[in-house]
Amino acid sequence: MIRVLLADDQALIRAGFRVLLEAESDVVVVAEASDGEQAADLARRYRPDVALVDVQMPGHDGIHATRRICADPETAGVKVVILTNFALKEYLFDALHAGASGFLVKDSEPEDLIRAVRLIAGGEALLAPSMTRQLIAEYVASPRRAATVPELDVLTPREREVLTLVGGGLSNREIAEALYISHTTAKTHVSRIMVKLAARDRARLVVIAYEAGLVVARGR
Repeated sequence: MIRVLLADDQALIRAGFRVLLEAESDVVVVAEASDGEQAADLARRYRPDVALVDVQMPGHDGIHATRRICADPETAGVKVVILTNFALKEYLFDALHAGASGFLVKDSEPEDLIRAVRLIAGGEALLAPSMTRQLIAEYVASPRRAATVPELDVLTPREREVLTLVGGGLSNREIAEALYISHTTAKTHVSRIMVKLAARDRARLVVIAYEAGLVVARGR
């Protein structure tokens, strides 16, 4: 089962998400929060696989929750998906820097919500369409942050190749097809790269690929 935490200050929205998610046989909502502080506390208590977190909440917002969840070793396995009414760059920049694994606009279709939860729980990064490659490139170039590119010499030539494809937005299955390797081998390569580069999740690998110049920004 995929265990989900819902964090939104509007009870009606949480109820709607719960109904959609729990209609699926492989998803269960384990907790609900109405602000960022409560979301972080409940994430520590329930250790969900995925936390769907509204970016704008009174008091402590979704960025605060993301930062706490991602920085806490006790919740290292929790993947945060930021929910927003608008794909505003400042929110997405801050959420990515805080450690978010993906972004989803609230008015997405129900099937997109379910797909997002499954993708994130499965280790993928949800960076499109709400966050495009161009936006990631802008984040990397932002003067608000200093680039912290890990040493890539620890990677084998094949792993660098895989990292480049991850940065290009390819899934494990697409990487396998591009390199003529099995899906399992592609997944193993990605896992080893994450360990070697101390990357929390796939979204961080995408950023690293841009920071290292392995991926060139393209238009939206």
